[in-house]
Amino acid sequence: MQIGIVGLGRMGANMARRLMRRQHEVVVYDLKKESVAALAKEGAVGATDFADLAKKLAKPRAVWLMVPAGTPTEETIEHLRPFLEDGDAIIDGGNSFYKDDVRRCVQLKKKGIDYLDVGTSGGVWGIDRGYCLMIGGDEAAVKRLEPIFETLAPGQGEIPPSPGREKFQSTAEKGFLYCGPSGAGHFVKMIHNGIEYGVMQAYAEGFDIMRGAASKSLPEGYTYNFNAADIAELWRRGSVVGSWLLDLTAMALAEDNELSHFTGVVQDSGEGRWTVMAAIEEAVSAEVLTAALFARFRSRQEHTFAEKMLSAMRNKFGGHVEIYPGN
Repeated sequence: MQIGIVGLGRMGANMARRLMRRQHEVVVYDLKKESVAALAKEGAVGATDFADLAKKLAKPRAVWLMVPAGTPTEETIEHLRPFLEDGDAIIDGGNSFYKDDVRRCVQLKKKGIDYLDVGTSGGVWGIDRGYCLMIGGDEAAVKRLEPIFETLAPGQGEIPPSPGREKFQSTAEKGFLYCGPSGAGHFVKMIHNGIEYGVMQAYAEGFDIMRGAASKSLPEGYTYNFNAADIAELWRRGSVVGSWLLDLTAMALAEDNELSHFTGVVQDSGEGRWTVMAAIEEAVSAEVLTAALFARFRSRQEHTFAEKMLSAMRNKFGGHVEIYPGN
């Protein structure tokens, strides 16, 4: 199948590569010409601008956007829209706010263009592990593009369906799912990332407490010098708290048990705030997720080992580099 990809950053370029590995034709465009040239050398079809991109795509076209949420996504859609026609589709694979998706869908539908919002999880590892895809929009358009979603998703692999799911017919076992109408995909991804904040904060605080067990202020006989790297590795094996985030934590600690090259300034990319906003609108209690978000705010004023661990996890799964206040 043929698809266009706009935005060749950490995830966009690797998604293009994963698609090309499975024999899809990928037309790529990015503001950085060198990024386009690099993918073209690997087999992609390079485009010089949005008009050229549209020209090189067969109708009905499908263009996947992997650009930062907010203004960059808005501007990309506005610049791309004049070159698309009835039956074409725009897929936003970034972390857009779901209410923006609903607005964009209505606007694009007037021109007959389908707009799909696809929450995409997988970070820099997705090229090999696959990407978990949470999809919203027109169901018929989703069905048409299913070969793309199935290729990007991890697939069932060696993980059997959960006991009791034999009676369900779903693509969830393959790692992609149609979640509902416009905005549904990014809503589910928003909650996914809100939960991620809470899980990361729990690991960070737990390891910080273990580190504090060596404090000289504690009574004699009640101090311990724990090896955080060893404990993280231990918990990966048979523990109920095992997870991919713990795998990445163990990897970071193995590289540097003190995480000395991290300051502990932890950014938030928006989804945590939106999750808390949704909880407020729905009058749903979300104490853990809210506290995890506020901890990130505090990290920009004072930094603990826990915040260094949050930075290390973000770097491992998404390649996020610390941004210092004032930079």
